[in-house]
Parts: sequence; structure tokens; C-alpha cells
Amino acid sequence: MDIRHHEGFSVTGFTVRTCNLSEQEASTAKIASLWQHFYQQASAHLEAQSSVYGVYSNYESGVSGKYDLTVGATRMSPDCLNGQVELAVPAGKYLVFSAKGEMPATVINLWQEIWTYFADSDCLQKRAYSYDYERYLDDSSVEICIAID
Repeated sequence: MDIRHHEGFSVTGFTVRTCNLSEQEASTAKIASLWQHFYQQASAHLEAQSSVYGVYSNYESGVSGKYDLTVGATRMSPDCLNGQVELAVPAGKYLVFSAKGEMPATVINLWQEIWTYFADSDCLQKRAYSYDYERYLDDSSVEICIAID
């Protein structure tokens, strides 16, 4: 992991509001179906240079509160998607974690590592709970960028 300053960017995609507790139960989980919806609706509209993101924002109260997840891409063809949103992610300082492996297990395990890291009493960084995001580099590589103060 390393600290990086990232420039702002925008993604176009779809958003749900959820919380980590809801995601532990199949009957209330929304994230898997959001990703499925994105790929069903948007894959034909992705441009060659598109980068796919999962952006977490509008945190209610830290790690256990509700948040918005927007699944989208940086470059989409101009065709409109039904129900799409555009989200602007501001520039900021991020702690970047990365992993490679089979998805979605790899990204789930990386989130576990992140939660453990920030729960440690010796942790030197403090989460900002503003904008965090997953950036998918290819089918088996992901970076998770956590906004820090």
C-alpha cells in the first residue's frame, strides 16, 4: 500500500444505497446485483479506454453506516443508459491497496484487509469517509483507494 494524490474524475453508471450489514444477507444485499446490472446495461457502451470503478460516497457514519455505491466507468459512448447517474469524484489524498486474483473474492478479501488495517490502534492514517473507490485494472487486478485526512 502507498499514499497517492489522485486527480478528480467522473464516472457514469448506476447507484444504490446500502450498508455493510445489509451486504452480509442475501435477501438484503444490493452490491452483486448492481454490478450485474451495470455489465448488462453498460458493457455495449464502454469505450476502449474506459476504466471501470466502484465508488463509495455519502457515508452516513463511518464503517457501519449507510453509503452510496456507484458502479460505473470513466468513458462511455454518448448513448444514454436508462437510470444512469454521473458522479464527480474530487481530487484527494488516498491510501492505495492493490491485489490480483479471481474476482469477486479478491476484492472482498482486500476490503477485509483494509478494515483490519484501519481498526488497528497503531494505524497512522485516518479515513476521511468522503470518497473511496475500487479501480479495476483488468479482469483480475484491482486497486482500492481509501480517502485519508
